[in-house]
Amino acid sequence: MDDVGDGVCGEPRDAGPQPWISVIVPVLNEGSGLATCLSRLTCLRDNGAELIVADGGSEDGTAELARTLADRVLTAPRGRASQMNAGAAVARADVLLFVHADTQLPPQALAHIRTALGGSVNWGRFDVDIDGHAPLLRSVAALMNLRSRLTGIATGDQAIFVRRAVFEAVGTYPDIALMEDVALSTALRKLGRPACIRARVITSGRRWDKHGVLRTIVLMWWLRAAYFLGADPDDLALRYGYRPRSRNP
Repeated sequence: MDDVGDGVCGEPRDAGPQPWISVIVPVLNEGSGLATCLSRLTCLRDNGAELIVADGGSEDGTAELARTLADRVLTAPRGRASQMNAGAAVARADVLLFVHADTQLPPQALAHIRTALGGSVNWGRFDVDIDGHAPLLRSVAALMNLRSRLTGIATGDQAIFVRRAVFEAVGTYPDIALMEDVALSTALRKLGRPACIRARVITSGRRWDKHGVLRTIVLMWWLRAAYFLGADPDDLALRYGYRPRSRNP
């Protein structure tokens, strides 16, 4: 894990009051879309958050762009799990919020998280909407939210948040190529049910639009079932269309 120019002057922005929540964004070749994502998140810093970008080795200037918009930018081995773990390792806050670069938080997101964690709950997630062209995506999102509420399993698109001590107690994200969010949720669920915030994040529907809604539904259910039956996450990642990094030294 390496820093690639934290803050605006090449140093971590660790001055100022202690943040109560660290927002961690894993990125890879996000290009111009990253500016929009981080611009939406920078306002959270006025409410006690620090913003950490964990880059997986982008080749399009993503990390350089992030330097002026985040409190800390670092590089880590490619893969959402390893990148989010790297961000968590340098986070200063007691609460961690993991946000994908193509996901937009709802208004008052931090207030919702404060309320959710005000009692004995240690982790949670938001409901989700999918921003895409197919009308069926509204129903897909509703079913995702219902399934998550019934099973206690969250996806990364739902902006998982967790107390840092609990995150570390379950071993952080397992460094696997796919289903790291399901694996983390399964471990956290053993310690308690998640807070299911009904305010909705908005995530990109670009994959659904590109491959078709029904085809994507079938693929996602097949991948999830195969994972629970013990399939290799690297093989599932290839089936998903993602090339996992080599595990060889």
